[in-house]
Amino acid sequence: MKHDDTRVARIGLVSISDRASAGVYPDEGLPSLKQWLSRALTSPWTAIERLIPDEESVISATLIDLVDQQKCDLLLTTGGTGPAKRDVTPEATLAVADRDLPGFGEQMRQISLQFVPTAILSRQVAVIRGNCLIINLPGRPRAIQETLEGLRTETGEIRVPGIFAAVPYGMELIGGPSLHVDESICKAYRPKK
Repeated sequence: MKHDDTRVARIGLVSISDRASAGVYPDEGLPSLKQWLSRALTSPWTAIERLIPDEESVISATLIDLVDQQKCDLLLTTGGTGPAKRDVTPEATLAVADRDLPGFGEQMRQISLQFVPTAILSRQVAVIRGNCLIINLPGRPRAIQETLEGLRTETGEIRVPGIFAAVPYGMELIGGPSLHVDESICKAYRPKK
């Protein structure tokens, strides 16, 4: 599939939190996602942001709108992926999916297991809807960075690869625009030509 090297990537950012969306406390998800993408991406992109409650129908409707109407190429969600009854982001995401990409969730749990044994309780998923890659990320700012970027040794070598290393090539495979990444933050994989 030919990819577009000139198109500005449209990236949907969705923070899912009952209390932050109600104004009980400030949202940390959207600022964390924007800050990481601003550091990591060297190609042009624009963010379309949403802050919504943990309601399955609202999450699904938001994802559908961002992909089908707002034409997002990549959609990152944060929050609502634990085992609590209110954590319904994975169900809402799978409900709107054309295809499932289980490797993303497996790798995010692998990264988080380096820090806490309860990482096996996380239920992040990644899917494709149309030509958009949708990835559920953890809810905490530090966990967002670690899962996107990966874990490094004391000398800065990648010890456990982050999931974003696969995102640019994955987007190209499904017909999205080219994303270019600052390799000091995340080394994106592309096959040798």
